[in-house]
Amino acid sequence: MSGANKIDRRSFLQWLAGSSMAAGTGLYSRDAAPGSGQPVARIGDTAIAIEVDGQMRCRVLSKLGGEICPLSDFAASEYVRLEGGKLIKHFELRGQSAGTLSGLHGHGIRHNFTGQSLEGMKKNLRIDLYDRYPGFAVISVSYQNNSDKLIHLEAWVNAAHRLKLRSETTPNFWSYSGATHPDRHDWVQPVTAGFSQRNFMGMNASDYGGGTPVVDVWRADCGLAVGHIEVTPKLVALPIIASHQGVQLAVEYEQSIALQVGAQVTTFETFVAIHKGDYFTTLNTYRKLMSKRGLRAALIPEESYEPIWCAWGYERNFTIALMTGTLEKAKELGLEWAVLDDGWQTSEGDWQLDRKKFPQGEADMKHLVTTINASGMKARLWIAPLAVDPGTDLLHDHTDMLLLDKDGAVQNITWWNSFYLCPAYDKTIDYTKALVRKILGEWNFAGLKIDGQHLNGVAPCFNPAHNHARPEESVEKLQEFWKAIYDTAMEINPHAVIEICPCGTSYAFHNMPYMNQTPAADPLSSWQVRHKGKTIKALMGPSAAYAGDHVELSDQASDFASTIGVGGVVATKFTWPIDPKPKDSFLLTPEKEVVWKKWITLYKEKMLPKGVYLGALYDIGFDKPETHVIEKDGRLFYAFYAAHWSGVIELRGLHKGDYYVRDYFNARDLGQVSAGSNKITVVFNLFLLLEAIPIGARVV
Repeated sequence: MSGANKIDRRSFLQWLAGSSMAAGTGLYSRDAAPGSGQPVARIGDTAIAIEVDGQMRCRVLSKLGGEICPLSDFAASEYVRLEGGKLIKHFELRGQSAGTLSGLHGHGIRHNFTGQSLEGMKKNLRIDLYDRYPGFAVISVSYQNNSDKLIHLEAWVNAAHRLKLRSETTPNFWSYSGATHPDRHDWVQPVTAGFSQRNFMGMNASDYGGGTPVVDVWRADCGLAVGHIEVTPKLVALPIIASHQGVQLAVEYEQSIALQVGAQVTTFETFVAIHKGDYFTTLNTYRKLMSKRGLRAALIPEESYEPIWCAWGYERNFTIALMTGTLEKAKELGLEWAVLDDGWQTSEGDWQLDRKKFPQGEADMKHLVTTINASGMKARLWIAPLAVDPGTDLLHDHTDMLLLDKDGAVQNITWWNSFYLCPAYDKTIDYTKALVRKILGEWNFAGLKIDGQHLNGVAPCFNPAHNHARPEESVEKLQEFWKAIYDTAMEINPHAVIEICPCGTSYAFHNMPYMNQTPAADPLSSWQVRHKGKTIKALMGPSAAYAGDHVELSDQASDFASTIGVGGVVATKFTWPIDPKPKDSFLLTPEKEVVWKKWITLYKEKMLPKGVYLGALYDIGFDKPETHVIEKDGRLFYAFYAAHWSGVIELRGLHKGDYYVRDYFNARDLGQVSAGSNKITVVFNLFLLLEAIPIGARVV
């Protein structure tokens, strides 16, 4: 962590006047009555300013447009709730100081404000601003009981700000929420009248929980985001609540604490950030900061970018003959992975081979992998760790591995009618590592498809056999479980593809360093394929190996354009030459084969996931048509989406010089553009995929 050298106010002002930060940071005093809503101090950097008044209420201002623009009004942004519901929001400002920072996050300034409440609670507000992360203010608060009696705390709230309304924009706001919801609704949504979403980072259903602890709301001109930057998951809520005055954001944490006289409690490190455009900038900055704290994205092997065929088209009724009979066609289309999905096992938990499908047991499984490899493809196997079915040998012999609630009850996993195992228990970890060694080391699979909505987060564990220091250890150590699996796989095969698919949930950022491919995870629409892609590129890096999941899950069950345009890896679960299912068939007909072949060939020619996704160029909410851009090998690849578009589009991000513009799906030239003349008129339905080629680099 960074260290701060304290300097007094006069020295700070003198230092500031001659520093490189002078244009963006200031501290001053005014004669303002307590609670008057007039700033006593203003701090900030080149992008953000935060003002504090005499009762330690704050407001956030943007400096991004060259002018200082208030985004929120003065309000109690950091406060506590006592037992019984009483809120302590008002603290008379008693002192302020500032000091320089250097260390983990580079150079910056730490600001401290102290105040006292009528109830005898002392508050210290710390705000860190780093040169490396303009517009991103790191906040921590401590509360000390300076009264003469015990104080019972129920909760604390940080970064509570309301982004003000701008009536001229329609819709007024868009939002990103990093929480998981059992209805699997969109991560990116317009904020309409009455919008209210608590965004709890714990379990929101028995098997849906976790997420990325960030929420973001933006207008057409500016946005505001809050979250926490702890290196382990925390059971906070990040509510988004719309009103006639704007949209309220906050970080809330409920914990019952008996605060003794003289004792203090400190909040998690949280943040408030501002930005132009959509939420991409916030998540991109969050990723960079968290990387410095040790949560770095995994290295991506070439194999993670290779296109995928999955046998899930046959569902659990697959046979070895059906799977191997499809390999020739999959390879002919250019696909390079063959994934054996759910249904090979006797049960979740025991992970024994189903002898109806594998009569010779492991010999049959090894032969299947040999057959896949002989076809020129790589083999990947589906598993759902942390799940154990009733009636299994594992459950009979090892009830001690179960995750139990405070009443001693099991935690249900609905899809497989299973129970949770505790990820923070050594026996669970060792058992799963042994399974990985069997699959990759003995059966010779080259990758894992780790699947299930229950993978994203777990509930606190009260199983006495585990000797947890706190029940929340299961929540906080889930990422260590994934690390154990990932490290085991890498020891066996450094090129293994480790895909985690948390089925419709909003990916938990803390788990991300331990996967090298992330799918759209059962998208409900092409819109989800695209905005999930933008999110993953922000959280895992601009060249992340994001797979659009089975194309059959997209609009019209064939929208390759939404995967390719956002830099996603293509995947399909077609059946061929027959489909034994009379209903919900995914048979690759001759007509579909022509389409599939064209898209897969195009994917392999362009290989856009290896490019750099430029997520800050277009606002996914307000810019029309919806646009995504990838830069690769000096070229810019644009993807436009709309039900129907007839009009002007703008090609942002062009460098110096002239470009040819080509519709690379329909193989037609659309003329020339430059950075100073970057608009063209087009007509399209559903999508338009363009390539801007520097004239000197054009291949004839």
